[in-house]
Amino acid sequence: MARAGLLALAVGLTSGCSLSFPLSGIATDATPTGSIDPMATLLSPALDREDMRRAKAALAVALDPQGNGARVVWQNPQTGAHGAFAASAPPFADQDRVCRAFAGAIAPAGSPERHLAGSACRDGDGTWQVRGTDVAPKPDAAAKV
Repeated sequence: MARAGLLALAVGLTSGCSLSFPLSGIATDATPTGSIDPMATLLSPALDREDMRRAKAALAVALDPQGNGARVVWQNPQTGAHGAFAASAPPFADQDRVCRAFAGAIAPAGSPERHLAGSACRDGDGTWQVRGTDVAPKPDAAAKV
């Protein structure tokens, strides 16, 4: 009986001791709080939040498969940043998403204009996500983006 009492006492005293292991969820947040928007880095890390909002809106209009294919210009009068985008190829499908190549020019406030070429895909919620960009040569005046 004394042995059972000691065992019960030992179990009771050590039951508060445990190890905890952090468990992470399976899903990951695409843009964790406080991080830099990946699209901002691909287009231009020098754009502020409002510049990026305007640039993304212009890019969405330029890439719309139902659009007229015209060059779409954006500007932020508060910062002086501006740019333009145009689709550079017909839309194509990639993993059940509509994708499209584009050419563009971005001039962050106080910085020289940067020409780029890239591609973006439209997610299920209708937002366009830039897949990648490369520096592009400055187009001649006749083909200016």
